[in-house]
Amino acid sequence: MSSVKTFLVLMLITLIAYTAIVIDFYGFTLFYYFFGDMAELSWRGQFNLDFMFMLALSALWVAWRNQFSGAGLGLAVLAFFGGALFLGFYVLYLIKQESGDAVRILIGSRSAV
Repeated sequence: MSSVKTFLVLMLITLIAYTAIVIDFYGFTLFYYFFGDMAELSWRGQFNLDFMFMLALSALWVAWRNQFSGAGLGLAVLAFFGGALFLGFYVLYLIKQESGDAVRILIGSRSAV
C-alpha cells in the first residue's frame, strides 16, 4: 500500500503544480475550453468526452461506496468536478481510515461476501 500512497502523493503534487501554472496562464476558463473542444467534434473534444465519462464513473463509485447517502452524493459531486485532485485525496483518506484494507477501501462497509 505504500507504493500506492507514494504514487498518489506524487500525482497530487504534480497536478496541483500544473493546475496552478495553467490557472496563472489562462485563468479560470476550464469550461470554455473543455466544452468548446467537444463542440468542435475534434480529437481534443473526444478526449474531453471520454474524460467526462471517467469523471462520471468515479462519481458513481463514490456515491455507491457511500450507499448513496447525502454525504455520498455530495462527495460524488466533488468527485465529478474535482477529478483526480479530489480522488487522490479521497483514496489517501480511505487508505488511512480502512488501515490499507483494499476490499474495504473499494466497497466501504458492505460485507465482502
